[in-house]
This record gives sequence, C-alpha cells and structure tokens, in this order.
Amino acid sequence: MSFKDEIKRRRTFGIISHPDAGKTTLTEKLLLFGGAIQEAGAVKSNKIKKGATSDFMEIERQRGISVATSVLAFNYKNKKINILDTPGHKDFAEDTFRTLTAVDSVIVVIDVAKGVEEQTEKLVEVCRMRNIPMIVFINKLDREGKDAFDLLDEVEQKLKLTVCPLSFPIGMGYDFKGIYNIWEKNINLFSGDSRKDIEDTISFTDILNPELDTIIGQKHADKLREELELVNEIYPEFDKEAYLNGTLQPVFFGSALNNFGVRELLDCFIDIAPTPRAKESDTRLIQPDEDKFSGFVFKIHANMDPKHRDRLAFVKIVSGTFEKNKPYLHVRQGKKVKFSSPNAFFAEKKEIVDISYAGDIVGLHDTGNFKIGDTLTEGENMIFKGIPSFSPEHFRYINNADPLKSKQLEKGIDQLMDEGVAQLFTLEMNGRKVIGTVGALQYEVIQYRLEHEYGAKCNYENFPAHKACWVKPKDPKSEEFMEFKRVKQKFLGHDKYGQLVFLADSEFSIQMTQQKYPSVELFFTSDFRTI
Repeated sequence: MSFKDEIKRRRTFGIISHPDAGKTTLTEKLLLFGGAIQEAGAVKSNKIKKGATSDFMEIERQRGISVATSVLAFNYKNKKINILDTPGHKDFAEDTFRTLTAVDSVIVVIDVAKGVEEQTEKLVEVCRMRNIPMIVFINKLDREGKDAFDLLDEVEQKLKLTVCPLSFPIGMGYDFKGIYNIWEKNINLFSGDSRKDIEDTISFTDILNPELDTIIGQKHADKLREELELVNEIYPEFDKEAYLNGTLQPVFFGSALNNFGVRELLDCFIDIAPTPRAKESDTRLIQPDEDKFSGFVFKIHANMDPKHRDRLAFVKIVSGTFEKNKPYLHVRQGKKVKFSSPNAFFAEKKEIVDISYAGDIVGLHDTGNFKIGDTLTEGENMIFKGIPSFSPEHFRYINNADPLKSKQLEKGIDQLMDEGVAQLFTLEMNGRKVIGTVGALQYEVIQYRLEHEYGAKCNYENFPAHKACWVKPKDPKSEEFMEFKRVKQKFLGHDKYGQLVFLADSEFSIQMTQQKYPSVELFFTSDFRTI
C-alpha cells in the first residue's frame, strides 16, 4: 500500500461530551467493533466494575471520570481509526481544548434526558471556531428522555449547529422499539440484550411497506412514517461537503451501553469522516501527504507505567511518515533528536512501531526535552500554531508537607507542570510557588499524583488572585514599565518558561492597570509566545 493510501485510510477523531453522557462507554463499544477488546467494562454510576479500558489513573477509577486524554486505536473495515478520548469533566477543560488541536473530526455525545449541557456548549464552540467536522450521537435512548424533535431543536439552538438526522428512534425509554437508519434505509430492532454484540438489521427501502406494521406494530409504524416525513421536510439533506466544512452536522440516535446504534454511527463515520487535514504553521500551510515528516506535541503524560519513571510525549503527525531511529529537528531547541522506541497505541496497549503516518499519534519517551506545543520536523524551521495555555481561574500556594522529600516534590511539580496539568508561577518577591489551574478538582489530582507517583506530600494555601495575565511591554526599558514593575511588585511572578506574569487580584485591577500603563500589554493566553 502506498504512503498516500496509508494516509487516506486514517481517521483521527475526538469524542466530546458533558460528564456522564456516556462518552467512555461509547469509546469502549467502538473498540468492541474493531475487535480491539473482548468485553467492554461497563461504566456505571461511579462504581466501576471492570475498569474501563480507556481510563488510566487510579483517581479516574475511583471517581468514574476520565482525567487524562488517552489514545485508542483500532482497525475497522480497512480503516485505521484513532480515537482521542477526552476528559468530560469541566475541571480538565484545558487538556480537552489542547486535544482538539490534534483531531480531524469530532463526535459529540448528548444524553437524551439531559439534553445539551454547559460543558458540551464550551467544547462545541471550540470546534466551531476551528471548523472541525462534527457528528452528533444522542445517547441512552433506552431511558426516558426528551422528544427527538425537541432534542434536535435544542442542539440547533444551544450549540448553533445545522443538524441533519441520519437515523431516527422508534419510541423511547420503556417503549423503545429500535432505530430507523435513514443513511442505510434499514431498521434495527432493540432487544434490550447488551450481550448480543451486534443487532440484526432488517432492510426497508420502502417505509410504506405493510410488513413494517407487523414488525413494530401499527401504532409505531404510523408514527415513524409521520416523523420521517417531517424529517424530510424540516431538515436539509445530507451533504458531505457541508459536513466536512463544518457547516452541517449529521445526527445519530442510540444507546451505547446496550451497544445499540453504535455500528450505524461507525459505518457512516468511516464513510464520511475526513482523512488527515492540513495544518497551519507560522510559515505556511502543511499538507498531510507531503513527503517530509512534521508533527507537534499536544500532550505529555508522566508515569504511564508507575514501575518506570517514564514520560510519554504524544505527537500528532501532521505530514509525511515518522520512522524509528531517524533524526528529527526539535525546532524550539534547535537540535536533532531520534527515538529508538516510538509507541503506537492499540486499544489500551502500547506497541513499538517502525513507521507511522500522517494522522497517527505516536508516543515518544521523553526525559524532559518536550513541552506542550513543541514542533518536530525533518529539518524545516517552522512552528505549528494555536496550542494555547489558558489563564488559570484558581490559584493556591503549594507548600511542602514533608521537609525530607523536598527534592521529590520539586521533581514531581516540574513533571506535572510539563504535562500541562496546571501552571506554576514563581513569585518575584519571595520565590514562593503558586499553582494555577482551570478547575479546582486539579488540585486533588496533583496532590494524589505527587504522593503516589513521587512519594511527596504537599498542602495548599489560598492565594488571592483572579487571573493570570502574561505581560509584554512595548519597550522593556521604558520608564512606564519600570514603574509598573515597582507598583505591582507583589503580584508579579514568572511562569515555567520564565515569562513575566501579572497575577491580578480582580477584574477592576486589570482594567486600571491597562489604563494606567497603556504600553504594557496583557494577554490571557500564553499563545503569543509561538505566534
């Protein structure tokens, strides 16, 4: 198979949703179809029976949430599918935003009873800004929920999407009979038996066929005909171009827990989802089928194997092929590096691979050379754009609770910050360390991981900051900048890259500072570094 054919069979996507909408369950069922796992670990109400394959960390197992973004891959109908499973919990939004820079398309999971929830709104907004193609999966149809048309309206209004149903439910909750697949023109009857791996479908090219009445009963058949007529009148026809441009979103209905409607979603997905897409760098647009390799680090995960202190940098390959033992340019450091054991992911297992293609994710063992957003190339000097660090919203001093373990604490904090779990600021005045996070639950994760992975204990004290603003003076030698530094002295610190940061205590203080020192620019994401 030629190198270009290999790229064409790649589909790399992320699954996003509000916590508990069934994202992890859907991921598992997709792996089941790919034959990547034998049985799915049911994820139910935080009491995890057999830990879900895609949840790595102990804290995830206890809470029943996904904290880290994991990479899962499988083959299905000669397509190589890479899923980036993202945390749904809002406290881990930053990790999810970064992951969205590495996907070519997205599946949005919505709970039939709860409808569109706030976390979904935020994430879909990021996808809309980047014109990422989206497919919507409305989940948990075997439970009582909102009417299908009401849900479609809600998706259109709250998420500002243009929807196009490609399947439609027959009944709902206790009355749920199955799904009519508009895309393939067949009916899938619901037996409620999740042990059956794949449900049988009955082909119905003509919805008026009287046989339909015998199979699902006249009441349901009449209602389905009526509803499908409405669907044809109200919603646009599916148009692949519009979907790929991010202006039309197909919708599927199903129940991931009962493995129902998942095959329909997957079959349509591999048909229409985009192959690896081009990406903008600071010098030009990079196409996936270029001969020369390029890629960027979108995530770093420390201690994936607690027995070995290892860090894995997750690299999305944007163009060309990545080969084992071949030297590549680490653009930020300006030096060549090579990797003797690059990991590819198959389900939850890591395997060492000789060659990976554009669209794939490789895990590179890292001793501390990588930071999030780093670019690797075959020699070209360019940097991929748009992998931001957001201004944290919670700030706390971090203190060492065990003086004998200060070295371990320092190493642990250092590695966790490189992972992008949170941001570390060192105050100019007294050198004290302040940790800033996007969500409060991160502090628990940091404390837990420091103790369990590094043997260090820490405690926190509140630090009265409202936002971190990265500071960029127009003229670093100006009188105005000197005065700014003198007046704001106790609110100034440095991030881990040594950049000056103003830890403002209120929105008012930010406005006053901008008025008083107009030549000192303040940024709320640190992305200006790479632009």
